[in-house]
Amino acid sequence: MLTILELLAAEAPPTELEDLVRRARTAGLDGDAVSQLERAERLAGEVHALFSRRRQREAELSALVDTARDLTLPYDLDALLKTITRRTRTLLGLDMSYITFRDAASGDSYVHTAEGHASALTVGYRVPYSSGIGDEAIGKSVPVWTPDYLSDERVRHTDVLDEVVRAEGLRAVIAAPLTFGEDTFGVLYAAGRSVRHFTVGEVSLMSSLGDMAAVAIEKTRTLERTHADVANLQSDSTRAESRLSELRRREDLHTRLVDHALAGNGLNSLVAEVAKALRAAVLILDAEHRPLSSYGTLPSLDEAEVLSACHAASTRHAPVAVATGTWVAPVVAGSEELAVLLLHPGEPLGDTGVPLLSVAAQSLAVLLQVRRGEEAAASPFRDELFEDLLAAPRRPAKQFIQRAQRLNIDLERPHVVVVIRPEGGAQGRAASWAASYARRMDGFRSIQNGCIALLLPASDSSAAARDVSAELTPLLGQPVTVGAAGPVSSPDLVRQAHQEALRCLDALVSLDSAGAYASPADLGFLGVLLSDNRDAASFIAATIGPILDYDTQRMTELTRTLDAYFAAGGSPTHAAESLHVHPNTVSRRLERITELLGSDWLKPERALEVQVALRLQRTYDLLRRKRGGPAAHADSPEQRSGSASFSDDSA
Repeated sequence: MLTILELLAAEAPPTELEDLVRRARTAGLDGDAVSQLERAERLAGEVHALFSRRRQREAELSALVDTARDLTLPYDLDALLKTITRRTRTLLGLDMSYITFRDAASGDSYVHTAEGHASALTVGYRVPYSSGIGDEAIGKSVPVWTPDYLSDERVRHTDVLDEVVRAEGLRAVIAAPLTFGEDTFGVLYAAGRSVRHFTVGEVSLMSSLGDMAAVAIEKTRTLERTHADVANLQSDSTRAESRLSELRRREDLHTRLVDHALAGNGLNSLVAEVAKALRAAVLILDAEHRPLSSYGTLPSLDEAEVLSACHAASTRHAPVAVATGTWVAPVVAGSEELAVLLLHPGEPLGDTGVPLLSVAAQSLAVLLQVRRGEEAAASPFRDELFEDLLAAPRRPAKQFIQRAQRLNIDLERPHVVVVIRPEGGAQGRAASWAASYARRMDGFRSIQNGCIALLLPASDSSAAARDVSAELTPLLGQPVTVGAAGPVSSPDLVRQAHQEALRCLDALVSLDSAGAYASPADLGFLGVLLSDNRDAASFIAATIGPILDYDTQRMTELTRTLDAYFAAGGSPTHAAESLHVHPNTVSRRLERITELLGSDWLKPERALEVQVALRLQRTYDLLRRKRGGPAAHADSPEQRSGSASFSDDSA
């Protein structure tokens, strides 16, 4: 007995105890002694087994502690689930471990993570509701196991689940519910590919693994939700900062543009500021879609598309983009559309640029409203000033200049007078348009004796008449006769220019050209007759100046040849006889004249102007000689005395 205790104390293996009993039998001990020895051996075996179970339990507890320590480390959910399945498979010494989560929407479960699986059917596989041992484990809130799944009739089998178990070759399966608080959200499985009866310790271990896994999973989920919430808060904060920055930029732009508009810098200056701020080309159209101001060059636009976009922008009260990338924004004050803003950015506006475009449109509306108010206030004074300029007796020019300066008008810069007479009785509508046009062009308007007069800052009276006719005629839908004169740069000359413009208008009517436009320059020699200046020298220079200059520079006889050609009734032969030269010489000179005057100089209207200019030139030279001055050009009598001696190449 003592020897058995010594062996037991020395943790000798059971085989040594068996050898001891066998030797006692061989030594011939009596039956009672052998019986006591055998009983001691059995007790020693039980003690040995107890120690073994304790060591195994200690090992299991140690592994469980290590597992718990592992599960406290920071993981993302996928990594944590892989750790759980790997530890479960290792601790239970099984072939496979996997975790399923319940789908709250459908009530089914699906395999999220698997360790040791052999087929592609496992991960992502959906486990039907109320089948297998997992649903039973959830219902009982304890681990449930089976030594041989496919042959166990206690299990609620389904074909689809049995197919996966069969594909994996699984036999023994144990399932533990994953429960946190009152919520059971999944199942932890462990399985072997051979029949196995799980011990109480293994079931207890599986239960502990399930509890720890549930806590770790919930902790990780909570951390992930927290991180997601923090990320969302950071994202919200970033968006808020971006939005705040955008609002500050919009406010700064709005303040800058409105201050610019209120500072009296003018529409062109504000349009340039908008274009620079938004890095874009800008075009402003008035309510009738006529250009008011622009900065930069916009791409070619389809008129119908622009009209459609303008209508859409006005309806939505928001900018609208057209196919070319150009944006159309209404410039609105209250419910009234003052203008239309067309903007073509250098790069897409994006969500932040469109509000800035609306801010730009608002600033333009402020400027137009301010300018409208100023114009409305100044309009009576402008009209009165213009009427005083046209009246007699006259006041000193300095008084008019000072009055104009108070209206921000410089009468010492070139101005033209345009006189309008609508044909067909559209006086009222034309007068309203003229008031708007005068404000837009920074000019004056007056109505006298049924005619509308405009004083406009310009240096080309013919171009001013053309622009007025081109804009007003389509608006009225009937002809408009327009006469113009100028430019003049002194208040003293405005009345004179007005009289000349009226005479041009009367000349158009007399020539049966009602609905046309003209200035003295457009009427040729008639303009000389109509003009108070009667600038014959300018008419001569404009009509035959190139020929006179050619004769002066090269000592040729083109002017004399041209005079002889007209005197001969347009016959080169008779002209050659009067000039005492060969007809070929006359022909070559006429070709040179065509090069200098243009191919249309023989047309009746142009030919008449050329003949009048020749007659005025002869008269001019005659008067110069009578005053004792030198002759003006090469066709003077002194130069003509030797003309017959020039060769045929003199042209």
